Amino acid sequence: MDDTPRLADADVEQRLARLDELLERVEGMAGPTADAALEAVRGLTEIYGEALARVRDLAGPELAARLTEDQLVGHLLVLHELHPDPVEHRVAAAVDRIAEVLRKRGATLELVGIEGSVASVRLTTKGCGGSASGIEEAVREAVLAAAPELSGVHRVADEPAPAFVPLATLLPATAPAAGTP
Repeated sequence: MDDTPRLADADVEQRLARLDELLERVEGMAGPTADAALEAVRGLTEIYGEALARVRDLAGPELAARLTEDQLVGHLLVLHELHPDPVEHRVAAAVDRIAEVLRKRGATLELVGIEGSVASVRLTTKGCGGSASGIEEAVREAVLAAAPELSGVHRVADEPAPAFVPLATLLPATAPAAGTP
């Protein structure tokens, strides 16, 4: 095994964010130098995507599964449209993982569905320690990390609890039958 130290996921995320900033700057520039830089990035992305596809094709099922579980490699597989799991499966798995953690804190989370590029979740935080907005952000980050091709996560309103209505109030009042006290 290679002893070369690897970047922590947080460091990878910082570098990806910086790359996004730099690409936005280059895209905002006009001229042949900016065009050449963007073409170079597209070319590298295409070649690296092809290399990643070959690695995936050469890997057996066990290694392929391990590759998809790695946060960075999984993200690259999605970026290059090579990830074997459909978006619905990846989002459901992410929601299940975070729901388990939230249950221990008194909150509930369920996936309502995915429409277009937005996942909808139902989150209940009653009696849960911490701020609801912080929990919402953690859910959003977990879902988008699993499915970066999505553009957002929408929180749907909690369904109201069914109200108990006694049966007697729904039945018409009847007069007592003749001969009954």
